[in-house]
This record gives sequence, C-alpha cells and structure tokens, in this order.
Amino acid sequence: MFRFCTVFAVVLLLYGCALKQYPASPPVSVVQTTQLDCGGVRKEIASQQQVQLKIDQTGKFDGLTVLGFLGDFGIGNGVAKSVAQKHADQRMAQLKALEKTRCQPRV
Repeated sequence: MFRFCTVFAVVLLLYGCALKQYPASPPVSVVQTTQLDCGGVRKEIASQQQVQLKIDQTGKFDGLTVLGFLGDFGIGNGVAKSVAQKHADQRMAQLKALEKTRCQPRV
C-alpha cells in the first residue's frame, strides 16, 4: 500500500507541473510596421483575433485544469493564461494603432 501511495504521489506531482500551452503573441516588429499595407494589417488583426479565441478555448475547464489544480492549486495555469492574454492585448493594440495610420479613409 505504501508503495502505491508513493508512486501515486510522484505521478500526481509530475502531472501537476504540466501547464496548458497558450499561443504566443509577439510584439509587432519594425519590419511589420514598415512593410504592412492596410490589407496586411487587417489580415494580422484577423489572425490575432484567432489567437485570442485560442487563448480563451485553452483556458476552459478540462483535465489539465484539474491536474494543474492538484499540483499547484491552478496558479501556474492562471499565470500562463494571464501572460498570454496580456501579450495578445498588447499586440492587438499595436495592430489597431497601425491600422489607423495605414487604413485612413480617402476624402
């Protein structure tokens, strides 16, 4: 019985360390700032919206959520989601600002 409990505890600790994998949102690069036209910027915005949806879907309750909670009370998954969302929001703000300069309406 002691052996089973030890093995179970080790397996539980290993699984508890597994974090959900959230997509990355790197800042808008200098090359993107200088090279993208209005259509390219809008394409990047659409792509970034898909990344934000993926972050939301990954953050939903599932088996990894349970294992993460058992390992560290869900703190690791919460921090990973928060960081991913912060970077996604920053990239979206950069793209929206670029859209304002690239996609000005014609008068």
